[in-house]
Amino acid sequence: MAKKEAKTLDELFHDTLKDIYFAEKKILTVLPKMEKAAQAPELKRAFGKHKTETEGHVTRLEKVFAAIDKKPQGKTCDAIIGLTDEGAEIMKEYKGSPALDAGLLAAAQSVEHYEISRYGTLRTWANELGLDDAVRLLEQTLAEEKKTDATLTEIAESTVNQEAEAA
Repeated sequence: MAKKEAKTLDELFHDTLKDIYFAEKKILTVLPKMEKAAQAPELKRAFGKHKTETEGHVTRLEKVFAAIDKKPQGKTCDAIIGLTDEGAEIMKEYKGSPALDAGLLAAAQSVEHYEISRYGTLRTWANELGLDDAVRLLEQTLAEEKKTDATLTEIAESTVNQEAEAA
């Protein structure tokens, strides 16, 4: 029996890149639904703004694929499917409820935290592999994901959680 080739960091990088590419594309299909479901105007705006940013994240990922001479393609990401299904469940179960926005925020932040983790890892590996262009592109997206997470926290703390509790 032939010994299996050991997988390398560049293969792991490429696999993880396909994973986050799938995730970003999936998020693009979910954000408009979340924007429509959200009740608080500032939450609607945040979801709308993040949809535009996410389109930019997809474009940047395509540039990272180009930097490693691979064609952009996604690989089914069970984690993001689970997180977005959770968000869909909240939209269904809490429709019209004062707690809906709080649930949407929590679901959105779960997704953000997953992305922050992925982009941080990819940036570190790109650095290790000497992929300077990829490092720069991934760093840009990582900064935007962190900013979105901070915005969502601010919306949650300033209005949405109080409104859910007061009702």
